[in-house]
Amino acid sequence: MISGPRRRIFARTAFFASALALVVVVLGAYVRLSDAGLGCPDWPGCYGQIVAPDDHHEIQRATEAFPGSTVNSGKAWKEMVHRYLAGALGLLVLLLAVLAVRNRDDPGQQVVLPVLAVALVGFQAALGMWTVTLLLRPAVVTLHLVTGMATLALLWWMALRHFRPSPEPSPRVAGLRPWAAVGLVVLFAQIALGGWTSTNYAALHCPDFPTCQGQWLPPLALGEAFHVLGTPGVNYEGGRLSVEAGITVHFVHRVGALFTLIYLGWLGLAALRRSWAVRAAGALLLLALLVQISLGIANVLLRLPLPVAVGHNAGAALLLLALVTLNHYLSTDGTDRRPLTPPRHAT
Repeated sequence: MISGPRRRIFARTAFFASALALVVVVLGAYVRLSDAGLGCPDWPGCYGQIVAPDDHHEIQRATEAFPGSTVNSGKAWKEMVHRYLAGALGLLVLLLAVLAVRNRDDPGQQVVLPVLAVALVGFQAALGMWTVTLLLRPAVVTLHLVTGMATLALLWWMALRHFRPSPEPSPRVAGLRPWAAVGLVVLFAQIALGGWTSTNYAALHCPDFPTCQGQWLPPLALGEAFHVLGTPGVNYEGGRLSVEAGITVHFVHRVGALFTLIYLGWLGLAALRRSWAVRAAGALLLLALLVQISLGIANVLLRLPLPVAVGHNAGAALLLLALVTLNHYLSTDGTDRRPLTPPRHAT
């Protein structure tokens, strides 16, 4: 651990914020998958209150204030607990930025990333509001998921960078760095495809595996399937795509999963041939990848049970953390000094 009480406080706060961000991401998936995304029709309160309506008189008052909504206390509480934890995360991220600015004279203190995290969380809060006010429009909900994952990755990266010094990486390790960075792009694209599949309620449009509707290449409707802007004023709860468009969304997500499996699998195997820290991160990446693919297949074969569906979202978050960890060690590991080519022996 890098010395200095202020930097230790920053590192510990960043680790705690990362853990809370993981909880918020997983809980958000649970809220969405249990159809509680519109459990509160307003924002930031719930039916005009700071807590979900629970008592009979509160439910009656909420029904009068929002005549077009059906009050469901269980769904409302799910949504509000998620908002409370997201608010606590926002305060933690703000604290990290304050600590960073106070420590800015320390050459090892990150300043730009904590401030960027505040902006990202602010945008995330706005997306949370638009998720409700725009009636679960798929583009907004998907972007809400992606920015939540980005916040998690950024917080974990900041925590790791303060946990370990940054010596110059060896040539053998540094050669894998750009490929690991590309891996992050690949994974975020797949997370976005997964979010698009979930928010369009297309997770079961291919009920068989490995084929889809009994075909290796079903009829596709790409134009309708990826109409990003959506239609104003439409409530997207339950999905609004045609069957063919839903099949297209699901099929494209599967193709993306196959590509992600191949690319990240190769990356993890390549990491196993590097130094011990990179090997450990590569092994974690391969394990998380195996679990995530298994959960995705189980979602189809078991017809999307809620625990497995939420676990699939949690698996994506853990896979992201493993990949961020690999990127960290590839950029800091200076212990591997083996040459790129075998040494020549004297004759």
